[in-house]
Amino acid sequence: MNEKVKKEAIEWMKIIATALIFAVIITQFIKPTLVRGESMYPTLEENDYLIINRMAYKIGDPKDGDIIVFSTELLQEDGDRKDLVKRIIGVSGDHIKIENSKVYVNDKLTNEPYIHDNYTEGNIDIVVPKGKIFAMGDNREKSLDSRYEDVGLVNEKDVMGKVMIRLFPFNKIGKVN
Repeated sequence: MNEKVKKEAIEWMKIIATALIFAVIITQFIKPTLVRGESMYPTLEENDYLIINRMAYKIGDPKDGDIIVFSTELLQEDGDRKDLVKRIIGVSGDHIKIENSKVYVNDKLTNEPYIHDNYTEGNIDIVVPKGKIFAMGDNREKSLDSRYEDVGLVNEKDVMGKVMIRLFPFNKIGKVN
C-alpha cells in the first residue's frame, strides 16, 4: 500500500511539473489581451479577446499593416501603464505624410480598406527614426495614436507583440488582419 501511494504521488508530481513547464513556455511566446475602446473599429471591437505573438519581432521586423500591442506612458485608473492596440503605418526610415485626410508612406498614397469613415485627421510630415514605429487606429476619429503627443512614435522595445488571433467573440474566432 505504501509503495502504491508513493508511485502515485510521483506520477502526480510529474504531471504537475510538466504542466508548469508548458505554462512557462506558453507565456513566453503568447499573451492574451483585451481590446478597450473603439480605436480599432471595424477591425476590432471593444472586449474582443486577442492572443498576441510575443516572439514575432524577436525573429522578424515590424512591418506596415501589422496590428500590435504596445505599452505607453499613459496611465490607467489603477496607476498601471496603458497598453494600446494599433496598426503599424510606418517603420524606421519611412516618410509619413498626412495631408487632406490622406495618408502617404514614402510618397505613395496608402490603400487602407480597413479604416472607418475613410478620414484621417492631422497634418503630419515625418521620417520615422531608427527604433521607432508610427502607428494609428483603424477608427481614426476615435484613436489616440502616433499623431498625438500623448502617444507619439512607438519605441520598438515597447512593442509587446503582434496580434495574431481573436478568441472572443466566438462568432469571430480567427486570424486578425
